[in-house]
Amino acid sequence: MNVAIGFDHAGFALKEIIVQTIKEMGHEVVDCGVSSCRRADYPDYADKVARLVSSGKVQRGILTCGSGVGMCVCANKVKGVRACVCHDAYSARQAVEHDALNVLCLGARIIGPAVAQELVQQFLNASFLTGTRHEVRLNKIIAIEDKNFK
Repeated sequence: MNVAIGFDHAGFALKEIIVQTIKEMGHEVVDCGVSSCRRADYPDYADKVARLVSSGKVQRGILTCGSGVGMCVCANKVKGVRACVCHDAYSARQAVEHDALNVLCLGARIIGPAVAQELVQQFLNASFLTGTRHEVRLNKIIAIEDKNFK
């Protein structure tokens, strides 16, 4: 799987552990920045990752800022992106299985490296549960999205 990653200055603290975890799981990393903890505006990186996910060039994205919220808000402005802030393992897995989450947003000021590693693993190991009631719900979400992105 190809996984796009993006960070702002506050999220940079978790970059190394996230990259390492993705690679150890056998996936490819598409690095959309940042490369240092110098001030950076999260919308620039959220947009890059979200557009790669939306276009199908990558299968998943991971965005990290201070809280995860700014990245999440921005990523969800791109059609086809379902981004969510997750700070627990259950949500990181369940959001993929039930809601077809394709962008995981993390808050580096909220979680530490060990939790980040667990969340990335749960997110990347999970698959959407096709053929279930969740697929019906996802199709309703897509229909709403199609109306709003005309």
